[in-house]
Amino acid sequence: MSNPETGGETVAAPPVRRLRRAERREQILDAATRAFARAGYAATGLDDIAAEAELTRAMLYRHFDSKADLYRAVLDRACVRLAEATGADNFGEDAIPALLRAASADPDGFRLLFRYAAREPDFRDLIDSITAASREVGRRNLARVIPEGPWLDWAAHLIPGFTLEAVIAWLDAGRPDPEHAADRIAAAVHGVMAAAHPTPLPTA
Repeated sequence: MSNPETGGETVAAPPVRRLRRAERREQILDAATRAFARAGYAATGLDDIAAEAELTRAMLYRHFDSKADLYRAVLDRACVRLAEATGADNFGEDAIPALLRAASADPDGFRLLFRYAAREPDFRDLIDSITAASREVGRRNLARVIPEGPWLDWAAHLIPGFTLEAVIAWLDAGRPDPEHAADRIAAAVHGVMAAAHPTPLPTA
């Protein structure tokens, strides 16, 4: 069809692509993760998330029943990503590098899980379950090098949280020295392990 104003053919504007439901859900989760990580759960409203996602509030309600439902979905996705990146039952040599990779790939989700959600009573159950599982795995692996007893219990209680805090502190510091960051954090963890190991008796 000819355009009388240009003398050429009329070119139809490309239609706005409508995302599939799964894609739209991921878009909302991405935006919600950023918004919650900036201001926390209590201070973030659905209008803030809608603005971050460049969607209407009504569109959010097509995918999530409430802000709590959306926050839980954000945390669940972060948990799945973390498990996929790190595995669930081994604290071997690749554990800390894998944890750093996971934190770098989704820093907002990582902080939400281990810094912010832990302070939210309504969502504390998720973090408590992760913490309990981490301590169980940690104890099983630490038992290979630390004798049974209260110091093994101490190390198993301390090291998982210590490692997570070290990774978050690394993120907050701007992710310095990424090639050697895992070695530095591992050295700190080994220091805790050494402190938990029985001290040799002094020689005469």
